Amino acid sequence: MKNFKFVYLSVFFMVCATLQVQAQFGGLKDKLLKVGAAKAAKMMGVDKLLKQPAAITTNFDDVDRSGEKMPDFFKNIKAQPLYLLPKAPDGGFYLCEGFYEMTNKSYCLHAGTYGPSKGDGYMFAPLLGPKNEIITLILKSAENHPEIDQHDIQLLLWAIIARTKFIDYSGSIKVTALKLLTTKQLTMLEGGVMGILPGNIMEKAKDQLPRGLQAVFEAENNIRQLVASGNYTYADMEKYAILAGMAPVRSDVPSGIWTKHPDGYYVRYVPSGYPTTKTQIYVPKELLVDGKKLIYDATNDIACPGNTGAQRLVQTNEPLNPDII
Repeated sequence: MKNFKFVYLSVFFMVCATLQVQAQFGGLKDKLLKVGAAKAAKMMGVDKLLKQPAAITTNFDDVDRSGEKMPDFFKNIKAQPLYLLPKAPDGGFYLCEGFYEMTNKSYCLHAGTYGPSKGDGYMFAPLLGPKNEIITLILKSAENHPEIDQHDIQLLLWAIIARTKFIDYSGSIKVTALKLLTTKQLTMLEGGVMGILPGNIMEKAKDQLPRGLQAVFEAENNIRQLVASGNYTYADMEKYAILAGMAPVRSDVPSGIWTKHPDGYYVRYVPSGYPTTKTQIYVPKELLVDGKKLIYDATNDIACPGNTGAQRLVQTNEPLNPDII
């Protein structure tokens, strides 16, 4: 009986010692993993990469609100079709005095944010950032390639704003880029790009960002992974680019608010989801004195949400259902 008690106690103390060692080394393992992630992040230059500007930097601070008008600026005035105005040689439309409207294609340029929802106010802001020129070139080229589906162009734009390396382009995204861009223009896709960050490095990098930017950073990394895999669908990409739910409405920027464009006319945007925007333009008579010409070219324009958690939408000169406004 004594021998049995001795063996029992010996086993008990051995188990306790083992558990204690495991707990100590488990904690040490976690610490080593964190240290390893930090060193790996440093070796990969993550700190430097985090300081790089986004591909598109436009935000609501870039909106000039000095000439804004509330939604009731116009009442009971029938709009004329914007797309029937004379076309400018370099893209866009020559504006005439009056009130115009067009339902056009638009594209999301802010992955990891909420889509437009009822009540969201959008105002004009210029397309800014290191990739603004290549995005404008894509939108202008798309006007001459109606055979390319809007979804394919959106996938390419998501790859660009996610700062994907062109060498990692694959599948339909690479095909679309080759169709829309010249060899020289394709070189503009390099620079300011990022590789795919492993999970532990990703978490370390996110910790260095403000909470409001963490979802965007993670969404861009997920998009880069999908693009490089070559195995993706539009739904796969959209899942990361568009957050479920809706951003809170900003009361001082109501839906239908007007922005005074730098060229003097007034413009407002009412999105129906991110792929479609109703654009309205009012051109005062006094703007066109002495033969002055105004051109509306949407490929440099952002419909910027008052709420920073919602998507900015780049506009196009391409009408949807041009017989219906």
